[in-house]
Amino acid sequence: MTTRRLFIAGAGASSFSVLSGCASTIAAPTAPRREGEITSAGLDWAHLEWRRGFEGQRRADLSDGTFLNPIFSGDRPDPSIIRDGDIYYMTFSSFDAYPGLLIWASHDLVNWRPLQAALRTPIGSVWAPDLCNHDGRYYLYIPARTPQHRSIYVIHAESIEGPWSEPIDLGLPRHIDPCHAVSEDGRRFLFLSGGDRVELSADGLSLAGAVEHVYDPWRYPEDWTVESFSPEGPKITRHGDYFYMITAVGGTAGPPTGHMVIAARARSLHGPWEDCPHNPILRTWSAREKWWSRGHATLIDGPDGGWHLVYHGYENGFWTLGRQTLLEPAEWTSDGWFNPRGGDLSRPLRKPLPHLSADHGAPLSDDFSTDRLGVQWAFYDPGANEAQRLRRGDFGLGMRGKGTNPGDCSPLAFICGDLGYEIETEIEVDDGAEAGVLLFYNRRLYAGLGFDARGLVMHRYGLQRRGAAPGGDNARRLFLRLRNDRNVVTIHHSRDGANWTRYGVQMEVSGYHHNTMGDFLSLRPAIYTAGAGEARFKRVTYRAL
Repeated sequence: MTTRRLFIAGAGASSFSVLSGCASTIAAPTAPRREGEITSAGLDWAHLEWRRGFEGQRRADLSDGTFLNPIFSGDRPDPSIIRDGDIYYMTFSSFDAYPGLLIWASHDLVNWRPLQAALRTPIGSVWAPDLCNHDGRYYLYIPARTPQHRSIYVIHAESIEGPWSEPIDLGLPRHIDPCHAVSEDGRRFLFLSGGDRVELSADGLSLAGAVEHVYDPWRYPEDWTVESFSPEGPKITRHGDYFYMITAVGGTAGPPTGHMVIAARARSLHGPWEDCPHNPILRTWSAREKWWSRGHATLIDGPDGGWHLVYHGYENGFWTLGRQTLLEPAEWTSDGWFNPRGGDLSRPLRKPLPHLSADHGAPLSDDFSTDRLGVQWAFYDPGANEAQRLRRGDFGLGMRGKGTNPGDCSPLAFICGDLGYEIETEIEVDDGAEAGVLLFYNRRLYAGLGFDARGLVMHRYGLQRRGAAPGGDNARRLFLRLRNDRNVVTIHHSRDGANWTRYGVQMEVSGYHHNTMGDFLSLRPAIYTAGAGEARFKRVTYRAL
């Protein structure tokens, strides 16, 4: 049997248009193997020039047969990818954002279009899900945690576009990062963090045994600069005579050189597992490189007949964007292992299908003219019926207040991946409501500007400070514009949308990220309404700088 673990499925209908492509050859990299070493081009990033998509958003496809990483800019961590015929599907950790687990589709691994969010019932903060297809049905295995409960859940659907079932609790409180795998004798398993696994029932919706330890991951030298050992993110691929297990070790964030990818193989899914002699097969070797903390990889067969690694990493200097998704070609070696072949990922690589033509991503602006929010929007840490706070009318989007400040009112936010951008909105507030625009990390850390019937309210470091009323009187309707230019934030307000006044405080937000506040999130544009009244948002406009 050849190839496919995560990727088996029947042929799927496609709504995409594909032009025929050809395979390409990429020179093997000369990757450094000592901490502190970098490639000769490791600091030469002046040549970087992404193509621009919707609203000027950066996109990987350079329209010349090459692409420039990331394939997903912005916070798209822990990618889980499958192949279904000639279509690829991928989703990511969504943490505290709901609707969650937005699924994307692609034909070339570079250009992706959103389908729908699979998870709508809040079950907690979602970490590293696993998307799989087995016997014609789709499954998502979902680690989630709240302060009171943690477990791994499963949802399932007959179609990738849903409807997806309600979550089923599998009762696995001590593990994260599940990976579905089918053994040579047809049994179903979840491989888990820490080198453990558990057998599933035939329908994949319950456990059929106890958790067992099956693998002791390879350990790096003790003098390497890492965060922690933390074996996690196992991904199983069957190719030729072997099952291959890819695991992340070294910690997820922390030092840029910590996160890494190791591999092991076995002739049977039941072991024994043999470590790859080339471990680690992937790692950031120096903080001077373009991409930090590279890890959580999946090996997948591409549309060009070649193989590729899909994984995440932080962009040098931009922890605030979260972990972004990277694509790198891989090759099988004569001894039956595989190596990455992308070399310096600050430079363009050949696309798997050089001549494919397709859009990528989705607009982030919204005029709220339809009854459904765009797929970009998600509430932070919502209640069970959070969407009932919203209503649509000729004015745009009405949002009823909740809580007392941005930290406890479940702001409505979206992921963006540009190094600089502006968002603008027009807001009208009722008595008792405070509303505005934010760069939101979590309930403890955010920045932006809001207003209520008494005047402006500035938010910085997750704290608030009241400002004067604009124009010297009580304004119930304001235009707000927030610019984030490489982590320097400037805010303007206007009474008429034509004459703008810059707010007296500018902010530097490069420290708004996981290594200062935890949670593995990103800094996201958001709108909010706190208090007892309602605010109405005429539109939200996004523009990349």
